[in-house]
Amino acid sequence: MNDLLKKASVILLAFTLLFPLPLEFMTTPVQADSALFTIESEEAELTSDLQVVTEIYGQPKPGFSGSGFVWMQNSGTITFTVTVPETGMYAISTRYMQELSPDGRLQYLTVNGVTKGSYMLPYTTTWSNFDFGFHKLNQGSNTIQLKAGWGFAYFDTFTVDHADLDPLDVQPVLTDPQATPETQLLMNYLTEVYGNHIISGQQEIYGGGNDGNSELEFDWIYNLSGKYPAIRGFDLMNYNPLYGWEDGTTNRMIDWVNNRGGIATTSWHINVPRNFTTYQLGEFVDWKNATYKPTETNFNTANAVVPGTKEYQYVKMTIKDLAKQLQILQDNNVPVIFRPYHEAEGNGGLNGEGAWFWWASAGADVYKRLWDLLYTELTETYGLHNLIWTYNSYVYSTSPAWYPGDDQVDIVGYDKYNTIYNRYDGLSGVPNEDAITSIFYQLVDLTDGKKMVAMTENDTVPSVKNLTEEKSGWLYFCPWYGEHLMSSAFNYPATLKTLYQSDYVITLDELPDLKVDVPSASITPANVEFDKYAPSQSDKAITVNFNGNTLTALRAGANALTATQDYTLSGSTLLLKKEFLAGLPVGEHSIVFDFNQGKDPVLKVKVVDSTPSASISPVNATFDKAANLQQDISVSLALNGHQHASLTNGNVTLTSSQDYTESSAAVVLSKSYLSTLPLGQNVITFHFSGGNNAVLTVNVLDSSVPLPAGDLTIQAFNGNTSANTNGISPKFKIVNTGDSAIQLSDIKLRYYYTIDGEKAQNFWCDWASIGSENVVGNFVKLATPVAGADYALEIGFTSSSGTLNPGQSAEIQARFSKTDWSNYNQADDYSFKASGNQFANHEQVTGYMNGQLVWGIEP
Repeated sequence: MNDLLKKASVILLAFTLLFPLPLEFMTTPVQADSALFTIESEEAELTSDLQVVTEIYGQPKPGFSGSGFVWMQNSGTITFTVTVPETGMYAISTRYMQELSPDGRLQYLTVNGVTKGSYMLPYTTTWSNFDFGFHKLNQGSNTIQLKAGWGFAYFDTFTVDHADLDPLDVQPVLTDPQATPETQLLMNYLTEVYGNHIISGQQEIYGGGNDGNSELEFDWIYNLSGKYPAIRGFDLMNYNPLYGWEDGTTNRMIDWVNNRGGIATTSWHINVPRNFTTYQLGEFVDWKNATYKPTETNFNTANAVVPGTKEYQYVKMTIKDLAKQLQILQDNNVPVIFRPYHEAEGNGGLNGEGAWFWWASAGADVYKRLWDLLYTELTETYGLHNLIWTYNSYVYSTSPAWYPGDDQVDIVGYDKYNTIYNRYDGLSGVPNEDAITSIFYQLVDLTDGKKMVAMTENDTVPSVKNLTEEKSGWLYFCPWYGEHLMSSAFNYPATLKTLYQSDYVITLDELPDLKVDVPSASITPANVEFDKYAPSQSDKAITVNFNGNTLTALRAGANALTATQDYTLSGSTLLLKKEFLAGLPVGEHSIVFDFNQGKDPVLKVKVVDSTPSASISPVNATFDKAANLQQDISVSLALNGHQHASLTNGNVTLTSSQDYTESSAAVVLSKSYLSTLPLGQNVITFHFSGGNNAVLTVNVLDSSVPLPAGDLTIQAFNGNTSANTNGISPKFKIVNTGDSAIQLSDIKLRYYYTIDGEKAQNFWCDWASIGSENVVGNFVKLATPVAGADYALEIGFTSSSGTLNPGQSAEIQARFSKTDWSNYNQADDYSFKASGNQFANHEQVTGYMNGQLVWGIEP
């Protein structure tokens, strides 16, 4: 009876896929504003090696609540109990401070005697909140314990509250707007199922294993449960430029989808030659001399995204071989849940230090560029639109840096292997049926709930009890082949049987018909150009051939256009309004015509702007602060039909008639205003009623301040010479090579680099011979970026820093990073030295005295 009810619901679901219903509001239980439970750390049960304090080494740490806070050093446990009203998921968090290690400090969380994992507490010098994620608590009393790993953190309070679970409401919007009808229909089905059921899956053995019996695992499941999995996992690794051979994978995928009614997913264990140096492109390489492990090859992954390199050419060859098979699948109307370059981060880290596969060995930035290359080649160069792009993530603190982006990922996957390794219950030799729900919701948060999350590989399948009690909404599971499925050390047969026969799990016989055989709509033209220049703006008329279909929406990316406001439809003529088009930025845009069935046509819109801008002359000027040399600066205006609106210097707006005077032909900056500007380059921005702003760069100097008789030499080297790094560590030595004393407070140094992603930054002086407290670091954004530099680290010194007598020197060991710890690419930085570990004269670091350049060459 249960199967009949489930089949009926699936049939109804299949009907709604092509005729979607309006979304309903999802409701969640209303919780009180205050947390369910909060405890002061000093009131918890503490081991004797912990202290309750109000200061550290004589330094007060104000802002804590209660009578103090717990100082955990390199050992100890904090234990407390909490009573909850019902069994379910709860959020556990702490208010803490950790000011020892910028790389974080490891701690362990235990719930009811079971260790739930290790957690890296981020660096913070203020009281901050840290979320341990969602954990299952039982109705009644529960014991929670925090144990020191690396320790050295301060704990103020602990909080337990009802878990605010994501509603798992994902829209069926594929990243590829030209997705085939079958691919879109599959995506519709997956998003309808997500959070309500889990789809069963199984990885087949590849390369002729099981003595050529690729059905072994599938028959084993059927004999156990009377059911077949709905999803079958494949691998396209054997179609490659080295030893490539036809192993029948593509034909089995076609058979599984078109003849057996299943869903196909595939990974891609693509290999590289072990000795890439001697390898000649296109030559045969035996499989024993190929590998996917970075430790077994000299293949340089960093070069794989650099056009013209041998590595880049090899990657293009692998994509070509892959595209050939995917094209066969597309020609046979087979959609694929595509999982390339999987498990990239491996054991964690930003720079590839934990990589298990060659495609991740050069770090997160290169990996994302490799993903982008594959995505662009398959969708644009080869015209493949039958793919649902699935990215394998982890939940390390560095994992978000590896994510390719919402515009190139449809599903986020996680590979659960925790029966032997990574389990926290203290058991061994038995299956681990944990639903790893906390990990699931961390992966949901990775995309703010916009993408579905699947268990793309696993050993033990979680029990249906854990999945449903914990609301662990994995889209599907997919055990690896062989013992990972069939050994009782990994899966209890009874648990698998219960799972496969439960209402919660969708099996092959319960899938709806996911084939599409309907005519598609079309539009004419398929490309239009729109000019933002007001006299040239016009509505764009598009003729729609409905072919029996119904237009349900127009989408620009994930945003739906508004009828009558953004467009009108009369008969077969759709008018895109100029008011909507004028709001699009300059560049290429895709407008998807979303129909109830068939392939959705795409209108390409090229937005240009021929609006003439105003201009100024000159664009560079010099102002001397010397009293007898000060002069106004006159700037001529060519308005080109615009009006001058305002002048700004950074965030400050200049005052007309006080800081400058203006006429229709010129603006005159007054010397009284210019004399207030600091020495060096200052940027004055001219704003107009339309078009682009204009920029005047004023170089301010003061020739009345004499240069000291002594000379200054800057020596430097880099403490961290990795091309990609989350921290830059320049070392400086200032040498007085003249014959007069120099006040250090008169000196500034500049180290030039590219920020590689605009983020806030932090500076540290780790050590200085004059005292690190006398060193001041600031970040200066260059008004005009140049090759190798859009920022400079400016080092200055306090009035207490003293003097440098002739022949004396001062050393500074500095370090800086972005607040989110994302990577810099040092290789192209102006001041970066890739070699050398001792001080040497360095002219790419500049030195200034009283604002005037006395050492080095500015970029």
